[in-house]
Formats: sequence, structure tokens, C-alpha cells
Amino acid sequence: MKRLAGVLMALGVVLGCLGWMGMPQPAMALGWNSFDFNATPILAVEPRNRADDKLATEFGKKIDLNNTNIRAFMDYPGLYPTLARKILQNAPFEKVDDVFDMPGLSERQIDTLRANLDNFTLSAPEDTFVEGGDRFNNGIYR
Repeated sequence: MKRLAGVLMALGVVLGCLGWMGMPQPAMALGWNSFDFNATPILAVEPRNRADDKLATEFGKKIDLNNTNIRAFMDYPGLYPTLARKILQNAPFEKVDDVFDMPGLSERQIDTLRANLDNFTLSAPEDTFVEGGDRFNNGIYR
């Protein structure tokens, strides 16, 4: 009885390995080609959430003055680190032009903001994008 159980176990292992390694040619010749051990599962629904939906809009292409992490400002000359810090400290803004009302701006900083005005957008502040409200160090590094 133990020998029969061992043979059945070995046969099960061999058949199980056929699915992982692919069907050998002789097995296909035996008519086993109706079994598709190499089928790939397909995810029918693409999971989406509010953050993905928002990143697909203007938010993902521009700097959101109320939500973007400080590191996003590095891509724009003259904004990082000084102006970026001022923007984060004075946020949230109601409209993009409110960025010019920040206290202590020099003429040079105002010119830099004007030059980058097309790169800014606004949306309501959301902790989803700033990891619990920390926009300076949210653990995202590049």
C-alpha cells in the first residue's frame, strides 16, 4: 500500500511539473494538447482609485501648489529650494495668482514665479498626495 501511494505521489509530481515546464512533445502527440498549462491569467478590471484618476488629469502634468511634494519643484529652474519652501509654507492657495501675494518675495522671485505660472495648477489639499500632510519629507526620493 505504501508503495502504491509513493508511485501515485511521484506520478502527481511529474504531471504537476508538466504545467510549469510546458508540455513535452511526446505528451502532445498522445493527444494532451487540449490541456493548456501555459495559460496566462488575465485581470479583467484595472484597479483605479482617486489618486490614479487625479494623476491622469492636469495634476499629473503640472505642479499642484496645494498638494505636490517639494521634490517636484526640482524640475523647474529657480523654484527649488527657496521658492518651493515658501510656496509650501504659505499653501493652501485659492487661485494660482495668490502665489504672488506671499510675504517677503523679491522681484527676482516674482519674475521666476511669472516665468513658471503655466506650470502651476490648483486643487483642494489631499493627504493622499502628501503622505499625511508632510510635503517636505514624505519618503519619496528620486
